[in-house]
Amino acid sequence: MTEPRDPGGHAAMREPLDLVVVGAGPAGMAAAATALDGGLRVALVDAGSAPGGQFWRHPPDDARDALPTEDLHHGLRTYRALRATLAAHERTGRLTLLLDHHVWTAARAADGFTVHAVDRGRPPEERAVVLRAPALLVATGAYDRQLPFPGWDLPGVLTAGGLQSLLKGGGVVAGRRVVLGGTGPFLLPVAAALAARGAEVVAVCEAAAPSAWLRHPAPLLRNPAKWAEAAGYASTLARYRIPLRTRTGVVGAEGDGRDGRVAAVRTASLDADGAPIPGTERRIEADTVGVGWGFVPQLDLLLPLGCDLADAGDGTTAAAVDTGQRTTVPGLYAAGETCGVGGAALALSEGRVAAVSVLTDLSAPGRPGVRPLAAERRSVARHRAFARAMAQAHPVPRDWPAWLTDDTTVCRCEEVTAGAVRAARDDGPATDHRQVKQLTRAGMGWCQGRMCGPAVHCLVAARTEPYTPAERLIATPVTLGALADSARPSTGATPSEPT
Repeated sequence: MTEPRDPGGHAAMREPLDLVVVGAGPAGMAAAATALDGGLRVALVDAGSAPGGQFWRHPPDDARDALPTEDLHHGLRTYRALRATLAAHERTGRLTLLLDHHVWTAARAADGFTVHAVDRGRPPEERAVVLRAPALLVATGAYDRQLPFPGWDLPGVLTAGGLQSLLKGGGVVAGRRVVLGGTGPFLLPVAAALAARGAEVVAVCEAAAPSAWLRHPAPLLRNPAKWAEAAGYASTLARYRIPLRTRTGVVGAEGDGRDGRVAAVRTASLDADGAPIPGTERRIEADTVGVGWGFVPQLDLLLPLGCDLADAGDGTTAAAVDTGQRTTVPGLYAAGETCGVGGAALALSEGRVAAVSVLTDLSAPGRPGVRPLAAERRSVARHRAFARAMAQAHPVPRDWPAWLTDDTTVCRCEEVTAGAVRAARDDGPATDHRQVKQLTRAGMGWCQGRMCGPAVHCLVAARTEPYTPAERLIATPVTLGALADSARPSTGATPSEPT
């Protein structure tokens, strides 16, 4: 095995680590910067080629001049300040920044945690890397939640997050004539960005009704920046004459007979429970569809470690943490959307709070004093309340399964249909997505249920039971060679080094 290296190919520091942070999005960057300023030695590990996560996703450095995407980002001043802090500590050797490193598992040890990763910075080579530290902070974010509908597996149907990632990471506009559907404010910046880059956004179909926000006035009043952001998107939609259709869902997609790509979508007005209202269906020609129903916390590393989960309030579960972002496992911390989806501002505050908790728990003579937390904790409470209100105002429609015909594909990897899932529920009888997996193979493919798991859960489980992903000992695909390398016995390595 090789020791971890920074992006420039230099050997990483050999002194013992105090903290490993997995995930270099807003939460992970803020946590690492705060811990470093407090005197800790930190390894910040991310699968991406640059810090920033999905929120601050940029084109590769050698393509940024040709693909300007700064207008697609919020909080760039904060991002640049964090990057400057990390760069300064990297120069002193206090920070080990490991990019293009995919963490595939973490384990508890007598003196802390062992984190196993694969360095994929020099493809096709894969090198195993092992990090050890007394504290571990998981800030791995979330991924798009999808609900199937007839035709959702056609080429040209993407997640809303996928459309935005193509824009931010490569300046790519996925289609010329686009329909967006789902629920939640995230649809608005995607629509605005596509229109600003020349796409014709034919419609934004929002399943919820705006009046739902009137039941939650307090979180709105305490977050005026959210109002300003929404007003900006509304102005953009009006400028490009993009219709926003509320209480409307994308209930089907039709392919082009020549190449199979999506050629049209079917939309329908929805009743209060999300069922299509007869006689309201419309057909809209489009070559691209972007659909988003919120996000699912990424818990793959946390589940095997045994930390408790909590109902996130939006149909998913998230890491259960205290006011200091400590999980129920000593030495293990979580921040950002692993604790429930709430946006970048919340993730930044949670990352800083988590780092201060690490500093407190690892306190030693000679380290700088711990910064006050009152303001950050107020920020966490304010933004978390807004996230709960947003989840209640933009729920997954209860009766969305009424959109599905029995031959609608639910699990793309294993080609399991809605009819097969319903049969497993009615004849099995399966009561959750794990039992459906055993009976139908739904969730046994390449994505391991990340795409179909929430939908299968909704089809078979009780309405009030949140989705909890299955525990996986291996969070990301890893070669047998790298797996064997990580298992080699240690030869006197220091706590921060690989074996």
